[in-house]
Amino acid sequence: MATGSNIRTYFNGTWHAGDVPIMRAADHGSWLGSTVFDGARRAYGLTPDLDAHCARVNRSAEALMITPTVTPEDMVAIIHDGLTAYPADRAVYIRPMYWALDGDTGAIVPKAGATGFAICLEEIPLAPPEAATTLTTTRFHRPTLDVAVVNAKAGCLYPNNARMLAEARAKGFANALVADAMGNVAESASSNVFIVRDGEVLTPIANGTFLAGITRARHMANLAADGTQVREAVLSFDDVRQADEVFLSGNMSKVTPVTAFDDRQYQVGPMTRRVREMYWDWAASAR
Repeated sequence: MATGSNIRTYFNGTWHAGDVPIMRAADHGSWLGSTVFDGARRAYGLTPDLDAHCARVNRSAEALMITPTVTPEDMVAIIHDGLTAYPADRAVYIRPMYWALDGDTGAIVPKAGATGFAICLEEIPLAPPEAATTLTTTRFHRPTLDVAVVNAKAGCLYPNNARMLAEARAKGFANALVADAMGNVAESASSNVFIVRDGEVLTPIANGTFLAGITRARHMANLAADGTQVREAVLSFDDVRQADEVFLSGNMSKVTPVTAFDDRQYQVGPMTRRVREMYWDWAASAR
């Protein structure tokens, strides 16, 4: 089922209207889960960091032993061509993806050079600035590189995220704050996390258990340019409870304020608002 509406699909070298079939039952990606993707955004007529997202999907493919077949530069050009079919004021989610077509003799290892590629465009409105979320803990942890391909944005990682979200929603919360293997804060079930305490902005140190996101890096660079250095640190759940502000960072909504972590309540604070303002100011300046 599609997440958005007004879908266009790039497959086999051309754009198609609608959510067209792209994968066969015997494709390696169908039955062995060798799929990677990335997510970018077109909003307010802007496509911030599109080149970085296209470069990352190729790195994700390589991490899953899938051969990338489209350069980031060509991918950007194809996407801009596809976006011409949408009115300039429409918010569009941009999803390039790869999957392995065949395996080696034993079927499990993806066969070099046998790669499927598609791009999906979907109209998905950007969440309004006042849209916030709530967090709780989960018994599920982020994996480590020795047991999962955490250095890729891979479809096979998302069932674990789904378990986290389902558990959080069963407890009456929208999202989960997730621990790494050592029990320290890693990220939410869907996005990177920042906290603000006594005017200082902190985020979990990128320790290889989660993707340190492109939007996360952009917020850190924008804050530094504005005179506020973000400190990467080992953070406990108590650190989050003691914070003055908490917000999530991800491509889908860019900045999502957090108003509760279990029974701890937060206001949507000035730093969270400033980060959102700086992001779109930067995106407009980098047009």
